[in-house]
Amino acid sequence: MKTDIIVIGAGPVGLFTVFEAGILGLNCVLIDNLDKPGGQCAELYPEKPIYDIPGVPYQTGQEHVNALLKQIEPFDYKLLLGQRVNEINKDGDDWVVKTNNNNLVAAPNIFIAAGAGSFEPIKPNLPTDISSYEDKKIFYSIKEKDIFKNKSVAIFGGGDSALDWSIELSKIGSNVSLIHRREAFRGAPDTEKKVRKLAEKKSLQLHTPYIINDLKVLDDKCNVELINAESKNLVKFEYDYVIFFYGLNKKLGPLLEWGLENNGKKITVNTETFETNKDGIFAVGDINNYPGKLNLILSGFHETTLAVQKAFKRINPDERVPFGYTTSNTKIHERLGLKPD
Repeated sequence: MKTDIIVIGAGPVGLFTVFEAGILGLNCVLIDNLDKPGGQCAELYPEKPIYDIPGVPYQTGQEHVNALLKQIEPFDYKLLLGQRVNEINKDGDDWVVKTNNNNLVAAPNIFIAAGAGSFEPIKPNLPTDISSYEDKKIFYSIKEKDIFKNKSVAIFGGGDSALDWSIELSKIGSNVSLIHRREAFRGAPDTEKKVRKLAEKKSLQLHTPYIINDLKVLDDKCNVELINAESKNLVKFEYDYVIFFYGLNKKLGPLLEWGLENNGKKITVNTETFETNKDGIFAVGDINNYPGKLNLILSGFHETTLAVQKAFKRINPDERVPFGYTTSNTKIHERLGLKPD
């Protein structure tokens, strides 16, 4: 697959890169380890308010992501979700990235917009090795909810994801058991109220305060052993599927192996183009580091706007970077799909 800019990370700054590239006539491929676009805003803070987006007094994290996805609808871009970039190699004028799914994408420019790094699910520490059943009987995210329809499902966790999916799966006839180590949950209060009402109506089972002690898959069933956090009594249940929503670990991961100058946590860039020490590789958003850096979404928007200018010059060295106001530039209007008055 060939494109103009490979964007590693589909959070707000990665999505806005598509817009800035699009109005200059450049195409993007976005790669993200998560199963949906939006990065931390969508995965960790979908209902939390954002107050510092210029001109937008209030948005939730998910509303912000939805607005960015709407903004880039006119442009030709591709999303490779649920994939992590493992390798970056040079091939002539192009950089070629290889994902953990063995997909290859080539482009003269790479934008690393990976926020705090890649997200990897926190997995339970169990005496039994369950790795061979992951994505078959045991899950850490939900990509296709219909496989759980009319099935018995154990959901572990106490945050928004556990609460939201307990409600959602209950709607499609799943026999849901929500299991948490404490009586109190840490998700949105309104969502917790909905879960407790469903439990009162016997539309789902609520098991608190319980901790998983072991998990074995036998005869196509998930045999779960729980221990009560207070009484220490053991109980056993059988389910068709088990889903863990224990949160996500933030890791730079393979980024540290790509020869990019960094301080162990963030990538060093120059503030003129936000390019790294490797020609054609840029770092924008929370993943980068420079004097005076602020980890704000609006800072990332500024950074990627300037970086796209340099990316254009690398592709078109003999052309002047076209500049125009979106209010009046007819070429930009064409690319946005706007009809002339």
